[in-house]
Amino acid sequence: MFMDEARFGRINDVRRCWAPPGIRPVVPFQIVREYTYAYAAVCPFDGDLDALILPDVNAQSMSLFLQELSENHAHEHIVLILDRAGWHTAKDLAVPQNITLHWLPPYSPELNPVEHLWDEIREKWFLNRYFASLDSVENQLMLALKALMENPKLVTSICLFNWMIN
Repeated sequence: MFMDEARFGRINDVRRCWAPPGIRPVVPFQIVREYTYAYAAVCPFDGDLDALILPDVNAQSMSLFLQELSENHAHEHIVLILDRAGWHTAKDLAVPQNITLHWLPPYSPELNPVEHLWDEIREKWFLNRYFASLDSVENQLMLALKALMENPKLVTSICLFNWMIN
């Protein structure tokens, strides 16, 4: 499985959008620095996706995610491929027995298929949206992750790279 985390917040991304001729679309814009974080692990071969929404990125939150992943796959041994973020290599990180961490090369986010999931979520569920609270951001993120979890074919089409097949 590949793993990554991403920050989602109330600073919205305003972009071009379609509108009927003669109508100018109006998209509210805000810069509110409130964030939440999504942790996700994906198996690109079968589209299996595990995700959690947590308030921080640190060793404690990462340990919580790893514990949840371990429990969801209790009868499997997971080789988890991830980058070397500080909380991934922290001394106080609790790695369950059935998970082995394996590191991506430095400065190579393009090798991590979870990055493509974040792009999909931002494009389909967050583009030109205004969020009145951090709870509404988390609710939208939860809807996006749930939709992806229920559609393994879509996850595979986004995450399975040619170099993984060959």
